[in-house]
Amino acid sequence: MSVPAFIDVTEEDQASELRAYLKAKGAEISEENSEGGLHVDLAQIIEACDVCLKDDDKDVESVMNSIVSLLLILETEKQEALIESLCEKLVKFREGERPSLRMQLLSNLFHGMDENTPVRHTVYCSLIKVAATCNAISFIPTDLDQVRKWITDWNLDTEKKHTLLRLVYEALVDCKKSEAAAKVMVELLGSYTEDNASQARVDAHRCIVRALKDPNSYLFDHLLALKPVRFLEGELIHDLLTIFVSAKLAAYVKFYQSNKDFIESLGLSHEQNMAKMRLLTFMGMAVEMKEILFDTMQQELQIGAEDVEAFVIDAVRTKMVYCKIDQTQRKVVVSHSTHRTFGKQQWQQLHDTLCSWKQNLATVKSSLQTLSPTA
Repeated sequence: MSVPAFIDVTEEDQASELRAYLKAKGAEISEENSEGGLHVDLAQIIEACDVCLKDDDKDVESVMNSIVSLLLILETEKQEALIESLCEKLVKFREGERPSLRMQLLSNLFHGMDENTPVRHTVYCSLIKVAATCNAISFIPTDLDQVRKWITDWNLDTEKKHTLLRLVYEALVDCKKSEAAAKVMVELLGSYTEDNASQARVDAHRCIVRALKDPNSYLFDHLLALKPVRFLEGELIHDLLTIFVSAKLAAYVKFYQSNKDFIESLGLSHEQNMAKMRLLTFMGMAVEMKEILFDTMQQELQIGAEDVEAFVIDAVRTKMVYCKIDQTQRKVVVSHSTHRTFGKQQWQQLHDTLCSWKQNLATVKSSLQTLSPTA
């Protein structure tokens, strides 16, 4: 990648020009290049570049890009400490100010490096941190397939992998991208093993609360299969998740009555929980019954007769249930409902349905061939 440079000269002269520029800005740095070589010059230049970052003039981007361009021509083993130092300055200095400039500089550095260079991990994390401060995470690649590839390319150890995924998750949450954040958290929790699952208690707890709080999330059975979540069995948070996975509204009401303070400590809204559990309960009913009487709904969902129609309309809007209201016979006719859990029984039902379709198609084909031998 071609990175814009401060001035088109040799590396030694470029370093000398940078020294002179920073010196003129008031930095405590010698104008003479070091005898230790370019990497020593860059270490001193990066240490002194704070004075450059303080400026708002047009030279700042050129000066910083000049430093980046010099970093990229160093041997890989000499880059790591210098890149970490520069990234730290770009993340922390004047935090919240001129984020577009800081993101551009980090992006130039990131894309200028070899894809498999492990220190790219440091630059990527810095990009995420800066983007999160200005709601610009959409400009940073966070696609899980790409992130997985980078984790492999950079040969990250378990701790760095978890730190990276956690950082991406928190940035997505801060930028109100709850669906993408949930996928990253599931990826993070899924990367733990039986041996280290106990270390993920905080992440597992946070994942459950975030999922329950998300107004657009209704299916939670996949969380129960995660090892860190299974490690929470016997705790209230796991009991609450289990209710949202498969229990009815009455079970949640009973849990809330006994654990009101716990629900409030999680930052969950009881009213929102009730609304979500009503929908989940209705989804379960719709799977089992194709016609549901208003009286049954009032009893199971704990709503008044005057609220049934509005509830059904809201339920259909979620696209989790497809049904219509029969006012004359005071019932709801269900055409389809999403399963709250999808286990062995559901797979068997799907198998039976597909086999039935296959058999019916064979019958139709046979009938057509009887009518027209060339069909």
